[in-house]
Amino acid sequence: MRFVDEYRDPDLARVLSVQIAALAEPGRHYKFMEVCGGHTHAIYRYGVHDLLPENIELVHGPGCPVCVIPMGRVDDGIALAEQPGVILTCFGDMMRVPGGRGSFLEANARGTDIRMVYSPLDALRIARENPDRQVVFYAIGFETTAPSTALTVLRAEQECVENFSVMCSHVTIIPAIKAILESPDLRLDAFIGPGHVSTVIGCRPYEFIARDHGKPVVCAGFEPLDVLQAVHMIMKQLAEGRSEVENQYGRVVRWDGNELALRALSRVFELRPFFEWRGLGSIPQSALRFSPAYARFDAEQRYALPGVRVADPKACQCGEVLKGVLKPWECKVFGTACTPETPIGTCMVSSEGACAAYYNYGQYSRQRLDLQVL
Repeated sequence: MRFVDEYRDPDLARVLSVQIAALAEPGRHYKFMEVCGGHTHAIYRYGVHDLLPENIELVHGPGCPVCVIPMGRVDDGIALAEQPGVILTCFGDMMRVPGGRGSFLEANARGTDIRMVYSPLDALRIARENPDRQVVFYAIGFETTAPSTALTVLRAEQECVENFSVMCSHVTIIPAIKAILESPDLRLDAFIGPGHVSTVIGCRPYEFIARDHGKPVVCAGFEPLDVLQAVHMIMKQLAEGRSEVENQYGRVVRWDGNELALRALSRVFELRPFFEWRGLGSIPQSALRFSPAYARFDAEQRYALPGVRVADPKACQCGEVLKGVLKPWECKVFGTACTPETPIGTCMVSSEGACAAYYNYGQYSRQRLDLQVL
């Protein structure tokens, strides 16, 4: 297939649906985790879940880069923006993420200069245009976006831009999956592997899931037929008694990943000993920090930041949603106190957040809201 509309062909979707149903054992309940928030949005936007047998359940995982940022890191960003002469830059989703002291938008209302950018190169451009100000890029995301941050730092070094630094909150997907596998309150049969992350790291890092835990993994794209084919590939593995890592997203993902991107990451960054994730707690070696050779670009070393842990609001159950323990509509504040306009948790803010997907596309959310209205 060459065009996007071919990956949304309803006739092909129905064929895959029939084939999936034929592989499902009567009386058995299947639970697959789509690790990436992009898959969650595709599933509910295109009604993929309606094409699956009732005994196949899809649950969402922690693969939303904005959703996993803890409230304390948001507060650290605000404290950084309050430093004299600092311009803080970040991706658009981060502007509305609530911290203990409000969001970046609310901080701007109090007088900070926090600007939305589309890439770290935009932040570097702002630094060149404002030589009398310190410009900090608030870097978030999994291995998908980390190479762009690394390459921007390398360009800043090449151009000798001294008023540019990065507050690094890049996280890595494999430790998060390990934490999910070790969770005692969640039973999973297989994983739909994250497509975007896999374009960088490849498929090989997931082999431990199949080898050590006996669970199939299929790295998938983000069109509805991609997701359906991934489910079909998983069902074939389970029916044949196999547990392997397979690559459905072969048009983009290579088995060993992107060598140039990985080389840039290893040059600029190293693993942090620990990093706190929203809902998952502190996970060892699950995030990146600057290597000693590039420590001069580390905003956390340039500025004294509070580094205080902030507990999530009691009403918010983003942690359980990120672990796949709860569906968003099961949260007590979903669709009432917590909406995209007035978010309490990050899962409702991000364009990849599970709560946002359910709110915008999910039939469960509308059923629950109808009941509340009645």
